[in-house]
Amino acid sequence: MTRTRNALGAVRVGLATLLLVLCFPADADAAPPGIPDTATARTYLSELTVKTEGSMTGYSRDKFPHWITIEGTCDTRETVLKRDGTNVSTGSDCYPTSGSWYSEYDGVTTSDPSSFDIDHIVQLAEAWRSGASSWTTAQRQAFANDLDHSQLIAVSASSNRSKSDQDPSTWVPTRTAYGCTYAKMWIASKHQWDLAAQQAEVDELTTLLDTCA
Repeated sequence: MTRTRNALGAVRVGLATLLLVLCFPADADAAPPGIPDTATARTYLSELTVKTEGSMTGYSRDKFPHWITIEGTCDTRETVLKRDGTNVSTGSDCYPTSGSWYSEYDGVTTSDPSSFDIDHIVQLAEAWRSGASSWTTAQRQAFANDLDHSQLIAVSASSNRSKSDQDPSTWVPTRTAYGCTYAKMWIASKHQWDLAAQQAEVDELTTLLDTCA
């Protein structure tokens, strides 16, 4: 049964993200919410539908509206930059004026927010191939701006571009210490959004989970 949580995703962006905007600690870290423990991730992985990926026919990033306004002048990108940075200050337009960011994918640190991207853990194109092609626009918007689960993270632009639309069978973070966490986030997002996985993807995710302490 398709999870009803998907249909309610656009509404749920509201309260949780408002709390994020109002309650950022002074020192944050790049840890999206909802990362499961290893045992739960294994259970989630076993529950994913395993099948060959669909095609890219009809795909467009425009079919996943982002970044949307979260609160006031803050959009999704700015909200994640503030959440994942350290000692972040923002202007009246919500864009960071100071702070530092650490990219969990490759260990890069910066004080220039423009050099960081907001990565969709499960990319929009990957989601399309895995089931999102049949979603409504509202569902795709909720997915593309999901601040309630382990789906968005601030990382270096170079690591995000390297990742492109690859799944874990062909790309994992070069910072190997993050492989376990990356796998758990990927699995949790696919499980939350009832997205399928191909067998090679499942095999690599299993290997990554085996590295978890």
